[in-house]
Amino acid sequence: MMLLKDFIKEGTTSLSSLYPAEEARSIVLMLCEGRLGTRSYTHIVEPEYSIAPRKLKVLTADMERLRQGEPVQYVLGKAMFCDLEFKVSKDVLIPRPETEQLCQEAIKEGSMIARRREAFGKSAEPVRILDLCTGSGCIAWTVALGIPGCEVVGVDISEAALMVASSQDFSSALKEKGCIAPRFMRADVLDTVNIPFEDGFDLILANPPYVMESQKAEMRVNVLDFEPSTALFVPDEDPLLFYRAIALWAGRLLSPEGRCMVEINDLLSDPTKEAFSAGGLRNIETLQDCFERNRFIICSR
Repeated sequence: MMLLKDFIKEGTTSLSSLYPAEEARSIVLMLCEGRLGTRSYTHIVEPEYSIAPRKLKVLTADMERLRQGEPVQYVLGKAMFCDLEFKVSKDVLIPRPETEQLCQEAIKEGSMIARRREAFGKSAEPVRILDLCTGSGCIAWTVALGIPGCEVVGVDISEAALMVASSQDFSSALKEKGCIAPRFMRADVLDTVNIPFEDGFDLILANPPYVMESQKAEMRVNVLDFEPSTALFVPDEDPLLFYRAIALWAGRLLSPEGRCMVEINDLLSDPTKEAFSAGGLRNIETLQDCFERNRFIICSR
């Protein structure tokens, strides 16, 4: 057997070539929490906590994957997002903390629309939401659980990603909150001719690929070698191709009071705004993330 505190110390050291010490430690603690059910302070309040041989064998194999640069979320098969636990695999991006702000803004806007319709009673139309490039479905599920009664559709071109999104299990939360599970379907956002919907969406959300190929040099091996490149990168010669397409989807599908909300590359904030303006959208606003970077655009038809 091995003491938990010793495993954490050795594991942190073994990841020091890949991550800063504090981040390496947090990864090992996350691994222990996922595999053992421990907390970040268990090794402190229980210094004699021992890891059983069977579980140590699993953790040892996990650490080998982590030393190769594989993200801990893929090793565990799950990631936290907006206080919800999502299944993840190498077929989908790991949900990022900054994207939580997009969900918060969407829930705020969608909830206001729902309140305005309460006066219509049982005949009130549900808030309809479209999540483009849905990936793991983290945005679709979060807004579905945040706005009771809303109808959410998530689309992606990847069948593998759609399998992950549709496999998320929030059945208890859906029942408890009186919410409706999102519906997922395959569609190519870049195909602006064969859009498979009628108009009438109150919110269109998207976190599309937006990292330029030239930015790869700034990225770590745990992203470059493991997360799906098609969900991350766009060519330097045409980095706004998804936003031009999204602007056309929004112009065609948004309801009169609807809003389009997208995550963007902060280096391309102004050109992205221009792309939405050229697509016929108006009231275009930029929102900053917690790092004071231009991270989101909100606009209307």
